[in-house]
Amino acid sequence: MTRIRERSGRTPLRRITAGALALGLALTAVGATSGPAAAHGGSAAPSLGANVTVFDPSMPVSEIQAKLDATHAAQVNNEMGTARYAFLFKPGTYGTAEQPLQFQVGYYTEITGLGADPGDVVINGKVEVYNRCLNADPANPNCIALVNFWRTISNLTVNINGAGQDGCRQSANFWAVSQAVSMRRVQFTGGGLSLMDYCTAGPQYASGGFIANSKLPSTTNGSQQQWLTRNSEVASWSNAVWNQVFAGVVGAPDDAAFPNPPYTTLATTPVSREKPYLFVDAKGKWQVKVPAAKRNTSGTDFASTGGRTIPLSDFYIAKPGDSVTRINLALALGKHLLLTPGVYDIARSIEVWRPNTVVLGIGHATLTAVNGSTPIDVADVPGVILAGVTIDAGTKESPVLLRVGKKHGLGLSSPSNPTTLSDIYFRVGGPHIGKANIALEVNSDDVLIDHTWVWRGDHGVEGFTEGVNGDTDRWKTNTGRYGAVINGDDVTATGLFVEHFQKYNTVWNGERGTTVLYQNELPYDPPTQADWMNGDVEGYAGYKVGNKVKKHTLYGGGVYVFNQNNPTIHTENGFEVPNTPGVKLHHIMTVNLSAGIIDHVVNGVGEAADTTKIGQPVFVTDYPAAP
Repeated sequence: MTRIRERSGRTPLRRITAGALALGLALTAVGATSGPAAAHGGSAAPSLGANVTVFDPSMPVSEIQAKLDATHAAQVNNEMGTARYAFLFKPGTYGTAEQPLQFQVGYYTEITGLGADPGDVVINGKVEVYNRCLNADPANPNCIALVNFWRTISNLTVNINGAGQDGCRQSANFWAVSQAVSMRRVQFTGGGLSLMDYCTAGPQYASGGFIANSKLPSTTNGSQQQWLTRNSEVASWSNAVWNQVFAGVVGAPDDAAFPNPPYTTLATTPVSREKPYLFVDAKGKWQVKVPAAKRNTSGTDFASTGGRTIPLSDFYIAKPGDSVTRINLALALGKHLLLTPGVYDIARSIEVWRPNTVVLGIGHATLTAVNGSTPIDVADVPGVILAGVTIDAGTKESPVLLRVGKKHGLGLSSPSNPTTLSDIYFRVGGPHIGKANIALEVNSDDVLIDHTWVWRGDHGVEGFTEGVNGDTDRWKTNTGRYGAVINGDDVTATGLFVEHFQKYNTVWNGERGTTVLYQNELPYDPPTQADWMNGDVEGYAGYKVGNKVKKHTLYGGGVYVFNQNNPTIHTENGFEVPNTPGVKLHHIMTVNLSAGIIDHVVNGVGEAADTTKIGQPVFVTDYPAAP
């Protein structure tokens, strides 16, 4: 059922509809430019650009191996580069017992099967991520997974075969990753899964991560500081570090002993919608499956019952260099949008205003704001899906990087058909200087945020003014005030990772909001306490629920502090919420990473996370405390 929320101001649908009619004469031109897509309803391969490789099971394993190895070699250290890749596997089996297909996945690389079911694409071998060793000194290689971001695996089966690997690696598939890494619709057979690479030198730290709709073998969490597993099956799960959340996972560990271990287990996921995916059907036609939203579910849903199947011919296939005017015209005329791998300079908003429009990025397609633009602007309409897109701030400040709904106007939403954001990542700084007031702003009701990493670059190799002060300069150069601002009602977030913003990292003003796993690091780089003040209050909480909110729920939240530039800085509370019975926080914590102090976990409750407790969480099981 679609519901209407009356708000003062304009009615954008009427205005945009008139504009679309005015553009009707351009239909022929758009049809001509999307010529390659016209064949997608048939068996012809679509034109997806030079950075998309489609593998066929008839290809020699050695040829596939060489292509994947070469790309990994180029991408394994290319943390802030511009290269983007997608490798798509047509249905069939790849690798054999005698010649397994074993490869690693580097930055900005997507590995995806093109079957209707994950069992349609089988890789006999391994699909892995190892620690990245940051020092050349063999005596101190500093091998970690803390920086293993921006990569994707989905829609296939890995039959684990470690033939030819050393004994340490033979029995498990290693997936040592951190934020902005998605595993969806994957099943493993023949061995275990390790989210930690324990076969390199130390310290082997990791800070992930996200799995959805997957069948997992015996899984070693290892050094993963936090992790969300949603709507999956797991044979067993061993150990935890700080914040491990399971929602709708068959075989998940019990959380009765929290915080030892720090598990948070929900029998079902309150709201879920699986990410759209490409597949090639039995007739060789290219299609996009768009699963339906569901409530209170558990376990896998490989069949993706419900939802829609959309021919790829109904998508405008964009490539870097395409104009936003052309993209918007295609959207206005009823096309969906597929963003192929690459970096797109966006000087005006991509406007998504038709209900049920799908915007799907592959290969970590990246939109960069130009001249202070808002790269994507979504109208107040139900059922829009944005998936697989990274959004970067530019050198001129943007008011917002992604806006969902207007603050004023006619709001249309549907609890059964929520606008959904899946694997949407934000960067303010990092590859270059970035400036934004707000990264993600959600004004619409009934929105689902299913895995996002909203990041301000306060440390790293790029994105700051060169000068004597190093990271201190970033406080005034990479400026991002708010990470996620949620104004809509009935918004659900599963896997909300927000880090390093200069005021509140997350502000939740809407009613009846729900978050399942929240991870935050406060900014590393405030130069002084005076730079990190919220009026008379020392610092900004990592998670703020608006003072007028009556109902809100958070399951499994962590706020971490590492005031690298000035270790004497204090933050009064990790979480700040109205003191009312309808606002409930379940299993929350603060952690000191070795610099700075968080005085309390929430609203003056909880001990200080100071340097006497480095790496040791301060837990609050429930706030308000259970009677």
